[in-house]
Amino acid sequence: MPDVINRIQLHNVTKRFGFGDTEHVALDNVSLTINKGEFIAIMGPSGCGKTTLLNLIGLLDQPTEGEYYLDDTAVDNLNPRRHAKIRSRQIGFVFQNFNLIPRLNVIDNVALPLTYTGMSKTKRLQEASRILKTFHLGEREYYLPHQLSGGQTQRVAIARALVNNPSIILADEPTGNLDSKTSHIIMEELADIHRRGNTIIMVTHNPDLTSYASRIITMLDGKIDTDSTKNKAAPFKKQLNIAKSNKKPAPRQTTKKSTKKPSGRSKK
Repeated sequence: MPDVINRIQLHNVTKRFGFGDTEHVALDNVSLTINKGEFIAIMGPSGCGKTTLLNLIGLLDQPTEGEYYLDDTAVDNLNPRRHAKIRSRQIGFVFQNFNLIPRLNVIDNVALPLTYTGMSKTKRLQEASRILKTFHLGEREYYLPHQLSGGQTQRVAIARALVNNPSIILADEPTGNLDSKTSHIIMEELADIHRRGNTIIMVTHNPDLTSYASRIITMLDGKIDTDSTKNKAAPFKKQLNIAKSNKKPAPRQTTKKSTKKPSGRSKK
């Protein structure tokens, strides 16, 4: 499989939890194709299957029925070691509950995904430091997770997801615990990575964040309810309209009338 995943395909995928009377169908016969470079926002009520779908795409879980392909490779044909390699090199995760390692400081948490790339420790720490500065966390590099605020912890988790420049970014409520200013910084960073050609799949309850997406999927009862593609310029339309509304109108130009009095002479 190449270093960049160009297509994700799910065919009639079903995911069940439990058995007998306790069985719950989290995904019900879902078929979905995601191409390289899409920015997808997945919305829907709690329990509709959004996070389950994200976990299947990220190889954190397996479907009960159906087929899953990365490019032309059937995921079922890959062993767990191959799954782990794909996750570490080609998929970046942003979890809703952060999942930082408590005993590691911030910079070591962020550098962790680079451990499996063969990069030297010095280079790993340099890359981790660089992306932490992007999120204004350079002064927190040697803090432990419990010494951070909730917003800072979420930003560290996002920095960790982006540090290895993954082909695919899976984000589960990436701004759920952040203030509006920090949310804007994070969404602009995701938008910038999207402009560079990366695929982003984001689960969110915030309809404002869909302005950044090129495609919006809504789910209901384990199924895809709607799937709509937006104009490529749509992520920036909102900001553009704000800029236009704040723009002051140009001063009205008028023709200056002459104040010179007539001389009283007339030509003969």
